[in-house]
Amino acid sequence: MRRTITLFFALALTASSMAQQAKELDSLDHMIGQMILIGMGDFNKLDKKAPVFKDIQSGKVGGVILFEKNLASKNTEKNLRDMLSYAQSLSNIPLFVGIDEEGGRVNRLKPKYGFPKTVTAQYLGELNNTDSTEFYAEQTAGALYGLGINMNFAPSVDVNVYPENPVIGKIGRSYSPDPAVVATHAAKVVEAHDLFGVATVVKHFPGHGSSRNDSHLGLTDVSSTWRFRELLPYKMLMDSGKVRAVMTAHIVNEVMDERKLPGTLSDRIIGGVLRGFMGYDGVVVSDDMQMKAISKEYGLEDAIKKAVNAGVDILLFANNVPDYDLVTADQIHNIIKNFIKNGDISADRIAKSYDRIMKLKADLKLTD
Repeated sequence: MRRTITLFFALALTASSMAQQAKELDSLDHMIGQMILIGMGDFNKLDKKAPVFKDIQSGKVGGVILFEKNLASKNTEKNLRDMLSYAQSLSNIPLFVGIDEEGGRVNRLKPKYGFPKTVTAQYLGELNNTDSTEFYAEQTAGALYGLGINMNFAPSVDVNVYPENPVIGKIGRSYSPDPAVVATHAAKVVEAHDLFGVATVVKHFPGHGSSRNDSHLGLTDVSSTWRFRELLPYKMLMDSGKVRAVMTAHIVNEVMDERKLPGTLSDRIIGGVLRGFMGYDGVVVSDDMQMKAISKEYGLEDAIKKAVNAGVDILLFANNVPDYDLVTADQIHNIIKNFIKNGDISADRIAKSYDRIMKLKADLKLTD
């Protein structure tokens, strides 16, 4: 009889332990999902069979990003709102819905779809009239709010160190070579978006304004061209409480990391400079992990492991790639989960990102 009672309690304890482990695993799954922000897909009208919706429903997605390919040529606003409304209805936690809407060349919501005209950051910086910057920023933020978009990967706070920079200066994405002018106009953009409950993501840390190459196309090294003043807009905005999130740059900068790891994968740039030296403890978003500066130099799994351990909270996969390079949120989720199981990424590291993400969602009134 005593052996039976002992066996009963042993089985009960085992069952309790297994239940606790299952609960912890489920919680971890939930937290990993919030770290994944993925492209909606190649469709511009609601397609309930699209893979992204399955991943959203299973809790593998914390946010989505939109591109011009997601805008229908007719009934643009209705189609987009239908897509986003359906996506949100599938998620237990409201999704971040992001877009790159800087104005000028980086502009998805074009007049041909019925949206207002935009201007470049360079135009506004040269005009140097904050009322004008505020006007255009409120126009953009209002349009995003009306569509159900709650995150804008803007403003660019890259300082125009090299005006012929093919991805920043040459296409008007920098407000100025003067970091104070950059910070002043960027602050107006943040304030305008705050009015509508749209999170801004300042970019590209620690500075892309001095690059000679485009990190979309391959490795970009700014070690000899980067200047300390490229950090100043971030510091000014942080000191004034106007940074909601920061996007990393896929640039190599030996001044900060002699190992030549791109900013997105560098614990010394994110952990040491951004979080340590600059004291930032908010959300960090990667630039698109499928840009050539990362995808050509690092395998998918290694890039994910390095980015998470470096301090990236949200991994962005745009999926603007050929079919054979497409990844699903489920794949990304499984990669992270396996790294946790084998000890390459700690559960505590995931929990810290989750806390930052949920705080931002609460600040946006997306969650309680």
